[in-house]
Amino acid sequence: MLPPNYVKKQSSTKVRFSEVCGDKIGSNSNLDAARAVFSGIYETTKARGIYLAAQCCEHLNRAIIVERDAVPNAEIVNVVPQPKAGGSFATTAYKTFKDPVALEEIKADAGLDIGGTLIGMHLKRVAVPVRLINHEIGEAHITAARVRPKFIGGERAHYDAELL
Repeated sequence: MLPPNYVKKQSSTKVRFSEVCGDKIGSNSNLDAARAVFSGIYETTKARGIYLAAQCCEHLNRAIIVERDAVPNAEIVNVVPQPKAGGSFATTAYKTFKDPVALEEIKADAGLDIGGTLIGMHLKRVAVPVRLINHEIGEAHITAARVRPKFIGGERAHYDAELL
């Protein structure tokens, strides 16, 4: 049995739309911008069999919105994001997903942080930076990460290069 918050091929994304539009964080929730960015990310992840998870803002304790199918054993929480409480991206995800649920945490395989909110808390233990060619959407900086298994053992240990 899989651990409750285990998700296969999970990608976590947090977007600050105030920053995408060139404004101060938290000052301009923009559903139109959120829909445009969400559409591009969602279509790309869905076509590759990757579940998209949207991180809410601090007003919802950085909860995660994801498709129920992605987390069959997870403990869900009861919250519905709104533009000013959860953020425009998470609101768009909740309205777009077939069967959305909210979680307090996940352990994702990769992440995309748009606007510097920091998504590391929702990634598996060893995150590795991914250098992007395009590192901005609008006025917001993009940071990406993937995960790898942690190295254990000492100087005599050998590692599988395929897992790096």
